[in-house]
Amino acid sequence: MSLPLKSPSTIIAVWIALTAAVAALAGAAGGFVAAGVLPSTFSTLSGFSGSRAPSDDSRIIELLEEETATIGVVERVTPAVVSIVAKKRVADLEPWPEDSLEEFLFFPEPSDETFPPDDPDRLVEVAGGTGFFVSEDGLVATNKHVVADPDATYTVVTNDGRELPAIVLDLDPFFDVAILKVETVAPVPYVVLGDAEQVRIGQTVIAIGNTLSQYRNTVTKGVVSGLDRSVSAYDEDAGSELIEDAIQTDAAINFGNSGGPLINLRGQVIGMNTAISAEGEGIGFAIPIREVVHAVDSVREHGRIVRPWLGVRFVMLTSERAVFHSLPVSEGAWIPPGEPGAASVVPGSPADAADLRPNDVVTHLNGQVLSETYSLARAVRAFAPGDAVTLTVLRDGETFDVEVMLDEFMDASL
Repeated sequence: MSLPLKSPSTIIAVWIALTAAVAALAGAAGGFVAAGVLPSTFSTLSGFSGSRAPSDDSRIIELLEEETATIGVVERVTPAVVSIVAKKRVADLEPWPEDSLEEFLFFPEPSDETFPPDDPDRLVEVAGGTGFFVSEDGLVATNKHVVADPDATYTVVTNDGRELPAIVLDLDPFFDVAILKVETVAPVPYVVLGDAEQVRIGQTVIAIGNTLSQYRNTVTKGVVSGLDRSVSAYDEDAGSELIEDAIQTDAAINFGNSGGPLINLRGQVIGMNTAISAEGEGIGFAIPIREVVHAVDSVREHGRIVRPWLGVRFVMLTSERAVFHSLPVSEGAWIPPGEPGAASVVPGSPADAADLRPNDVVTHLNGQVLSETYSLARAVRAFAPGDAVTLTVLRDGETFDVEVMLDEFMDASL
Protein backbone atom coordinates (compact mmCIF):
# COMPACT_ATOMS: atom_id res chain seq x y z
CA MET A 1 0.00 0.00 0.00
CA SER A 2 1.34 3.39 -0.91
CA LEU A 3 1.51 5.72 2.06
CA PRO A 4 0.06 9.21 1.94
CA LEU A 5 2.46 12.05 2.48
CA LYS A 6 4.00 12.24 5.91
CA SER A 7 2.79 15.76 5.75
CA PRO A 8 4.19 18.83 7.45
CA SER A 9 1.18 20.57 5.91
CA THR A 10 -0.25 21.59 9.24
CA ILE A 11 -0.18 25.24 8.43
CA ILE A 12 -2.73 26.93 6.25
CA ALA A 13 -1.65 28.58 3.02
CA VAL A 14 -3.08 32.01 2.27
CA TRP A 15 -3.43 33.68 -1.11
CA ILE A 16 -3.29 37.47 -0.74
CA ALA A 17 -4.42 40.02 -3.31
CA LEU A 18 -2.28 43.16 -3.12
CA THR A 19 -4.25 46.37 -3.49
CA ALA A 20 -3.67 49.14 -5.97
CA ALA A 21 -2.62 51.32 -3.06
CA VAL A 22 0.53 49.29 -2.68
CA ALA A 23 1.43 49.83 -6.32
CA ALA A 24 0.70 53.51 -5.96
CA LEU A 25 3.00 53.75 -2.96
CA ALA A 26 5.72 51.94 -4.87
CA GLY A 27 5.37 54.36 -7.74
CA ALA A 28 5.49 57.31 -5.40
CA ALA A 29 8.64 55.98 -3.78
CA GLY A 30 10.25 55.58 -7.19
CA GLY A 31 9.43 59.16 -8.09
CA PHE A 32 10.80 60.31 -4.76
CA VAL A 33 14.16 58.70 -5.43
CA ALA A 34 14.30 59.65 -9.10
CA ALA A 35 13.80 63.30 -8.23
CA GLY A 36 16.92 63.14 -6.09
CA VAL A 37 15.11 64.31 -2.96
CA LEU A 38 16.56 62.98 0.29
CA PRO A 39 15.42 63.59 3.87
CA SER A 40 17.63 66.03 5.76
CA THR A 41 18.68 63.33 8.22
CA PHE A 42 20.42 61.32 5.47
CA SER A 43 24.22 61.60 5.27
CA THR A 44 25.64 63.96 2.67
CA LEU A 45 29.14 64.81 1.43
CA SER A 46 29.45 67.39 4.20
CA GLY A 47 28.46 64.91 6.93
CA PHE A 48 25.19 64.51 8.85
CA SER A 49 22.56 67.18 8.84
CA GLY A 50 19.59 67.05 11.15
CA SER A 51 19.57 64.42 13.90
CA ARG A 52 22.82 62.72 14.90
CA ALA A 53 23.33 59.03 14.30
CA PRO A 54 23.66 56.97 17.48
CA SER A 55 27.20 56.10 18.44
CA ASP A 56 28.50 52.66 17.58
CA ASP A 57 28.86 51.83 21.28
CA SER A 58 25.24 52.67 22.11
CA ARG A 59 24.00 50.68 19.12
CA ILE A 60 26.05 47.66 20.18
CA ILE A 61 24.61 47.92 23.69
CA GLU A 62 21.06 47.99 22.28
CA LEU A 63 21.75 44.93 20.13
CA LEU A 64 23.27 43.03 23.03
CA GLU A 65 20.33 43.89 25.27
CA GLU A 66 17.86 42.65 22.66
CA GLU A 67 19.90 39.51 22.06
CA THR A 68 20.03 38.79 25.79
CA ALA A 69 16.27 39.33 26.07
CA THR A 70 15.63 37.01 23.11
CA ILE A 71 17.80 34.24 24.54
CA GLY A 72 16.13 34.59 27.93
CA VAL A 73 12.64 34.39 26.44
CA VAL A 74 13.49 31.32 24.36
CA GLU A 75 15.02 29.53 27.34
CA ARG A 76 11.94 30.25 29.48
CA VAL A 77 9.27 29.39 26.92
CA THR A 78 10.78 26.49 24.96
CA PRO A 79 10.16 23.85 27.69
CA ALA A 80 6.41 24.57 27.36
CA VAL A 81 6.34 24.17 23.57
CA VAL A 82 5.50 20.70 22.24
CA SER A 83 5.42 18.89 18.95
CA ILE A 84 2.19 17.15 17.99
CA VAL A 85 2.39 13.95 15.95
CA ALA A 86 -0.61 12.42 14.17
CA LYS A 87 -0.60 8.69 13.43
CA LYS A 88 -3.04 6.43 11.63
CA ARG A 89 -3.46 2.71 11.08
CA VAL A 90 -2.06 1.37 7.83
CA ALA A 91 -5.53 0.00 7.02
CA ASP A 92 -6.98 3.53 7.23
CA LEU A 93 -4.48 5.12 4.85
CA GLU A 94 -5.51 6.15 1.37
CA PRO A 95 -3.29 5.98 -1.73
CA TRP A 96 -1.58 9.22 -2.61
CA PRO A 97 -3.61 11.09 -5.28
CA GLU A 98 -1.63 11.44 -8.48
CA ASP A 99 -3.09 14.86 -9.24
CA SER A 100 -2.34 16.35 -5.82
CA LEU A 101 -1.54 20.06 -5.87
CA GLU A 102 0.65 19.82 -2.78
CA GLU A 103 3.79 19.56 -4.91
CA PHE A 104 3.26 23.19 -5.84
CA LEU A 105 3.50 24.08 -2.16
CA PHE A 106 6.96 22.51 -1.94
CA PHE A 107 5.88 19.53 0.09
CA PRO A 108 8.08 16.42 0.07
CA GLU A 109 7.28 13.65 -2.35
CA PRO A 110 4.90 10.92 -1.17
CA SER A 111 6.57 7.97 0.45
CA ASP A 112 7.20 4.86 -1.64
CA GLU A 113 7.26 2.76 1.55
CA THR A 114 4.82 -0.14 1.51
CA PHE A 115 3.53 -2.39 4.24
CA PRO A 116 2.44 -6.01 4.04
CA PRO A 117 -1.34 -6.46 4.01
CA ASP A 118 -1.12 -8.59 7.15
CA ASP A 119 0.03 -5.53 9.18
CA PRO A 120 -3.08 -3.32 8.93
CA ASP A 121 -3.00 -2.16 12.55
CA ARG A 122 0.47 -0.69 12.44
CA LEU A 123 0.46 3.04 13.28
CA VAL A 124 2.41 5.30 10.95
CA GLU A 125 3.05 9.02 11.21
CA VAL A 126 1.00 11.04 8.75
CA ALA A 127 1.28 14.66 9.93
CA GLY A 128 2.76 16.93 12.55
CA GLY A 129 2.27 20.31 14.13
CA THR A 130 3.03 22.37 17.20
CA GLY A 131 1.30 23.24 20.45
CA PHE A 132 2.03 24.67 23.88
CA PHE A 133 1.09 23.82 27.45
CA VAL A 134 -1.31 26.36 28.93
CA SER A 135 -1.59 24.79 32.39
CA GLU A 136 0.52 22.70 34.72
CA ASP A 137 -1.97 19.83 34.57
CA GLY A 138 -1.35 19.16 30.86
CA LEU A 139 -3.78 21.26 28.82
CA VAL A 140 -2.34 21.91 25.35
CA ALA A 141 -3.46 24.55 22.85
CA THR A 142 -2.94 24.05 19.12
CA ASN A 143 -4.64 24.67 15.78
CA LYS A 144 -7.86 22.84 14.98
CA HIS A 145 -6.54 21.72 11.59
CA VAL A 146 -3.60 19.99 13.32
CA VAL A 147 -5.88 17.57 15.19
CA ALA A 148 -9.06 17.57 13.09
CA ASP A 149 -8.80 13.98 11.82
CA PRO A 150 -11.06 11.85 14.04
CA ASP A 151 -9.42 8.65 12.77
CA ALA A 152 -5.93 9.68 13.88
CA THR A 153 -4.27 9.24 17.24
CA TYR A 154 -2.20 12.10 18.63
CA THR A 155 1.00 12.18 20.61
CA VAL A 156 2.57 15.19 22.30
CA VAL A 157 6.38 15.20 22.22
CA THR A 158 7.87 17.43 24.91
CA ASN A 159 11.04 19.46 24.60
CA ASP A 160 12.96 16.82 26.57
CA GLY A 161 11.79 14.05 24.23
CA ARG A 162 8.99 12.46 26.24
CA GLU A 163 6.09 11.09 24.18
CA LEU A 164 2.70 11.56 25.86
CA PRO A 165 -0.60 10.26 24.46
CA ALA A 166 -3.05 13.12 23.98
CA ILE A 167 -6.81 13.31 23.69
CA VAL A 168 -8.66 16.10 21.88
CA LEU A 169 -11.02 17.77 24.37
CA ASP A 170 -12.71 20.03 21.83
CA LEU A 171 -12.38 21.88 18.54
CA ASP A 172 -13.43 25.52 18.35
CA PRO A 173 -16.45 25.84 16.02
CA PHE A 174 -15.40 29.24 14.69
CA PHE A 175 -11.64 29.55 15.15
CA ASP A 176 -8.70 27.40 14.17
CA VAL A 177 -8.13 26.48 17.82
CA ALA A 178 -8.22 23.14 19.63
CA ILE A 179 -7.55 22.07 23.21
CA LEU A 180 -5.84 18.75 24.03
CA LYS A 181 -5.09 17.01 27.32
CA VAL A 182 -2.19 14.80 28.33
CA GLU A 183 -1.92 12.91 31.59
CA THR A 184 1.09 13.95 33.63
CA VAL A 185 2.53 12.66 36.89
CA ALA A 186 4.22 15.95 37.76
CA PRO A 187 3.31 19.54 36.83
CA VAL A 188 4.50 20.55 33.37
CA PRO A 189 6.01 23.91 32.38
CA TYR A 190 3.43 26.16 30.78
CA VAL A 191 3.37 29.48 28.97
CA VAL A 192 2.19 32.88 30.17
CA LEU A 193 -0.69 34.13 28.03
CA GLY A 194 -0.40 37.80 27.15
CA ASP A 195 -2.82 40.53 26.12
CA ALA A 196 -3.53 40.80 22.39
CA GLU A 197 -4.85 44.34 22.91
CA GLN A 198 -1.33 45.51 23.84
CA VAL A 199 0.29 44.26 20.62
CA ARG A 200 1.83 47.03 18.52
CA ILE A 201 3.06 47.13 14.93
CA GLY A 202 6.84 47.00 14.85
CA GLN A 203 7.35 45.19 18.14
CA THR A 204 9.72 42.24 18.19
CA VAL A 205 8.17 38.78 18.26
CA ILE A 206 9.52 35.23 18.39
CA ALA A 207 7.95 32.12 16.86
CA ILE A 208 8.72 28.61 18.09
CA GLY A 209 7.53 25.54 16.23
CA ASN A 210 8.00 22.03 14.89
CA THR A 211 9.29 23.27 11.54
CA LEU A 212 8.62 20.93 8.60
CA SER A 213 7.48 18.41 11.23
CA GLN A 214 11.16 17.48 11.57
CA TYR A 215 12.98 20.22 13.48
CA ARG A 216 11.40 20.47 16.90
CA ASN A 217 11.27 23.85 18.64
CA THR A 218 12.85 25.84 15.84
CA VAL A 219 13.14 29.51 16.83
CA THR A 220 12.61 32.42 14.42
CA LYS A 221 12.40 36.13 15.09
CA GLY A 222 10.75 39.12 13.45
CA VAL A 223 8.32 41.94 14.07
CA VAL A 224 4.58 42.47 14.07
CA SER A 225 3.96 43.60 10.50
CA GLY A 226 0.23 44.34 10.78
CA LEU A 227 -2.85 43.97 12.95
CA ASP A 228 -6.54 43.20 12.47
CA ARG A 229 -5.95 41.36 9.22
CA SER A 230 -8.80 39.40 7.65
CA VAL A 231 -7.53 36.60 5.42
CA SER A 232 -9.14 33.65 3.71
CA ALA A 233 -7.00 30.63 4.47
CA TYR A 234 -7.07 27.26 2.77
CA ASP A 235 -5.85 23.83 3.79
CA GLU A 236 -6.37 20.81 1.52
CA ASP A 237 -7.70 18.72 4.39
CA ALA A 238 -9.47 21.35 6.51
CA GLY A 239 -10.91 23.43 3.66
CA SER A 240 -11.18 27.22 3.68
CA GLU A 241 -11.58 29.39 6.74
CA LEU A 242 -11.81 33.13 7.37
CA ILE A 243 -9.30 34.33 9.94
CA GLU A 244 -10.38 37.67 11.42
CA ASP A 245 -8.31 40.08 13.54
CA ALA A 246 -5.14 38.15 12.69
CA ILE A 247 -1.67 39.34 13.67
CA GLN A 248 0.65 39.57 10.67
CA THR A 249 4.35 38.88 11.23
CA ASP A 250 7.52 38.46 9.22
CA ALA A 251 8.97 35.96 11.70
CA ALA A 252 9.57 32.86 9.60
CA ILE A 253 6.64 30.45 9.95
CA ASN A 254 6.88 27.19 8.04
CA PHE A 255 4.88 24.03 7.51
CA GLY A 256 4.66 22.24 10.83
CA ASN A 257 4.59 25.50 12.81
CA SER A 258 0.81 25.45 13.04
CA GLY A 259 -0.39 25.84 16.61
CA GLY A 260 2.92 27.17 17.91
CA PRO A 261 3.23 30.31 20.04
CA LEU A 262 4.05 33.83 18.87
CA ILE A 263 5.85 35.45 21.79
CA ASN A 264 6.82 38.98 22.79
CA LEU A 265 10.10 39.90 24.48
CA ARG A 266 8.46 39.64 27.89
CA GLY A 267 7.95 35.93 27.28
CA GLN A 268 4.19 36.24 26.88
CA VAL A 269 2.30 34.39 24.15
CA ILE A 270 0.36 36.97 22.12
CA GLY A 271 -0.81 34.74 19.28
CA MET A 272 -1.05 31.24 17.83
CA ASN A 273 0.77 30.77 14.51
CA THR A 274 -1.73 29.57 11.94
CA ALA A 275 -1.18 30.56 8.31
CA ILE A 276 1.41 31.66 5.78
CA SER A 277 1.13 33.37 2.42
CA ALA A 278 1.53 31.12 -0.60
CA GLU A 279 2.36 34.16 -2.75
CA GLY A 280 5.03 36.01 -0.81
CA GLU A 281 7.84 35.63 1.69
CA GLY A 282 7.82 36.79 5.29
CA ILE A 283 4.02 36.95 5.47
CA GLY A 284 2.62 34.87 8.29
CA PHE A 285 -0.50 35.15 10.42
CA ALA A 286 -1.34 34.32 14.02
CA ILE A 287 -4.69 34.10 15.81
CA PRO A 288 -4.83 36.65 18.67
CA ILE A 289 -4.26 34.99 22.02
CA ARG A 290 -7.62 36.20 23.39
CA GLU A 291 -9.34 33.49 21.33
CA VAL A 292 -7.08 30.84 22.85
CA VAL A 293 -7.76 32.22 26.33
CA HIS A 294 -11.51 31.99 25.66
CA ALA A 295 -11.16 28.38 24.50
CA VAL A 296 -9.09 27.38 27.55
CA ASP A 297 -11.41 29.10 30.02
CA SER A 298 -14.46 27.61 28.31
CA VAL A 299 -13.08 24.07 28.44
CA ARG A 300 -12.28 24.47 32.12
CA GLU A 301 -15.74 25.82 32.93
CA HIS A 302 -17.96 23.81 30.60
CA GLY A 303 -15.84 20.90 29.42
CA ARG A 304 -16.15 22.22 25.86
CA ILE A 305 -15.55 25.39 23.84
CA VAL A 306 -18.72 27.50 24.01
CA ARG A 307 -19.39 30.15 21.37
CA PRO A 308 -22.48 32.34 20.85
CA TRP A 309 -24.49 31.73 17.69
CA LEU A 310 -26.83 33.85 15.60
CA GLY A 311 -27.40 31.40 12.74
CA VAL A 312 -27.18 33.54 9.66
CA ARG A 313 -24.86 33.64 6.65
CA PHE A 314 -23.85 37.12 5.61
CA VAL A 315 -21.52 39.26 3.51
CA MET A 316 -19.96 42.38 4.99
CA LEU A 317 -20.68 45.23 2.58
CA THR A 318 -18.28 47.63 0.95
CA SER A 319 -19.09 50.36 -1.56
CA GLU A 320 -18.15 48.04 -4.41
CA ARG A 321 -20.22 45.13 -3.11
CA ALA A 322 -23.21 47.40 -2.50
CA VAL A 323 -23.11 48.62 -6.11
CA PHE A 324 -22.65 45.10 -7.47
CA HIS A 325 -25.67 43.77 -5.56
CA SER A 326 -27.75 46.96 -6.05
CA LEU A 327 -28.04 47.61 -2.33
CA PRO A 328 -28.93 51.03 -0.88
CA VAL A 329 -26.25 51.08 1.85
CA SER A 330 -22.49 50.49 1.70
CA GLU A 331 -22.00 49.21 5.26
CA GLY A 332 -23.59 46.40 7.21
CA ALA A 333 -24.05 42.63 7.05
CA TRP A 334 -26.07 41.63 4.01
CA ILE A 335 -27.95 38.32 4.14
CA PRO A 336 -27.74 36.95 0.58
CA PRO A 337 -30.31 34.64 -1.03
CA GLY A 338 -29.81 31.05 0.02
CA GLU A 339 -28.52 28.22 -2.12
CA PRO A 340 -29.64 24.59 -2.28
CA GLY A 341 -28.47 22.93 0.91
CA ALA A 342 -27.19 26.21 2.36
CA ALA A 343 -29.95 28.42 3.73
CA SER A 344 -29.03 32.04 4.46
CA VAL A 345 -30.99 31.90 7.71
CA VAL A 346 -30.49 28.57 9.47
CA PRO A 347 -33.84 26.97 10.36
CA GLY A 348 -34.45 26.92 14.11
CA SER A 349 -31.64 29.40 14.79
CA PRO A 350 -31.91 32.64 16.81
CA ALA A 351 -31.91 34.54 13.50
CA ASP A 352 -34.83 32.43 12.30
CA ALA A 353 -36.74 33.05 15.54
CA ALA A 354 -36.19 36.80 15.06
CA ASP A 355 -37.60 36.54 11.49
CA LEU A 356 -34.44 37.69 9.73
CA ARG A 357 -34.77 37.12 5.99
CA PRO A 358 -32.63 36.92 2.85
CA ASN A 359 -31.75 40.37 1.44
CA ASP A 360 -32.00 41.98 4.90
CA VAL A 361 -29.06 44.20 5.82
CA VAL A 362 -28.10 44.25 9.49
CA THR A 363 -26.62 47.73 9.92
CA HIS A 364 -26.08 47.92 13.71
CA LEU A 365 -25.74 45.66 16.74
CA ASN A 366 -26.66 47.33 20.03
CA GLY A 367 -26.30 50.68 18.28
CA GLN A 368 -22.78 50.04 16.94
CA VAL A 369 -22.28 50.37 13.19
CA LEU A 370 -21.31 47.12 11.48
CA SER A 371 -18.63 47.41 8.82
CA GLU A 372 -15.90 45.41 7.12
CA THR A 373 -13.58 46.22 10.04
CA TYR A 374 -16.25 45.49 12.67
CA SER A 375 -18.11 42.51 11.28
CA LEU A 376 -21.30 40.95 12.55
CA ALA A 377 -19.35 37.85 13.60
CA ARG A 378 -16.88 39.95 15.59
CA ALA A 379 -19.71 41.83 17.27
CA VAL A 380 -21.56 38.64 18.24
CA ARG A 381 -18.39 37.07 19.69
CA ALA A 382 -18.35 39.70 22.43
CA PHE A 383 -21.45 38.10 23.96
CA ALA A 384 -22.36 34.75 25.50
CA PRO A 385 -25.11 32.25 24.72
CA GLY A 386 -28.31 33.46 26.36
CA ASP A 387 -27.48 37.15 25.91
CA ALA A 388 -30.06 39.34 24.17
CA VAL A 389 -28.80 41.77 21.51
CA THR A 390 -30.62 44.38 19.44
CA LEU A 391 -30.12 44.30 15.69
CA THR A 392 -30.97 47.22 13.43
CA VAL A 393 -32.27 45.82 10.14
CA LEU A 394 -32.85 47.45 6.75
CA ARG A 395 -35.56 45.67 4.74
CA ASP A 396 -37.25 46.97 1.57
CA GLY A 397 -36.22 50.54 2.34
CA GLU A 398 -37.46 50.49 5.95
CA THR A 399 -35.31 50.31 9.09
CA PHE A 400 -36.41 48.63 12.31
CA ASP A 401 -34.94 47.09 15.46
CA VAL A 402 -35.34 43.47 16.51
CA GLU A 403 -34.17 41.75 19.69
CA VAL A 404 -32.40 38.42 19.30
CA MET A 405 -31.55 35.90 22.00
CA LEU A 406 -28.20 34.31 21.14
CA ASP A 407 -27.81 30.56 21.46
CA GLU A 408 -24.82 28.23 21.84
CA PHE A 409 -23.40 26.93 18.61
CA MET A 410 -23.70 23.17 18.36
CA ASP A 411 -22.22 21.17 15.49
CA ALA A 412 -22.63 17.41 15.52
CA SER A 413 -19.74 17.07 13.06
CA LEU A 414 -17.19 18.43 15.53
